[in-house]
Amino acid sequence: MSFVNFKRILFLALLYIAFLPLFAVAQEHIGRVVGVSDGDTITILDDRKQQIKVRLAEIDTPESAQPYGARAKQELSQLVYGKTVIVKVQDTDRYGRKVGRVYMDDIDINAEMVRLGAAWVYRKYASDQALYTLEKWARQNRVGLWSLPEAQKVPPWEWRKARR
Repeated sequence: MSFVNFKRILFLALLYIAFLPLFAVAQEHIGRVVGVSDGDTITILDDRKQQIKVRLAEIDTPESAQPYGARAKQELSQLVYGKTVIVKVQDTDRYGRKVGRVYMDDIDINAEMVRLGAAWVYRKYASDQALYTLEKWARQNRVGLWSLPEAQKVPPWEWRKARR
């Protein structure tokens, strides 16, 4: 291969890489919620009758054995079970679940869970500053889990770590 051909191939490869983000389309799923595993995990059934497990991004709810865990699941169920949602996928986690923001009509379900005091902002993964504002409001107004005694307000990531 001549040096000129090599330069052309290199140029085309670099050009392709540079424009790749413009062609990337954010993954989105629309489906009916057919399952709620816990306060931050749902299963949707899309129009192709495929089940997709979804972990709500940027939030973390109490584990089922943790204080407020059953209530967080109940809150999420009341919001979305049996309803059609749009999932804007951000990632896929190590369990194969799609991680994303969930929307129903004009409601951001992830943010709504924080506003209801049913979820913490997941500091390790959160980038949406509005979630922190909602959490602060819920704490100040002792909404949801923020009405629990102080000893029971253990962030789920700390609770899981203590049980390993």
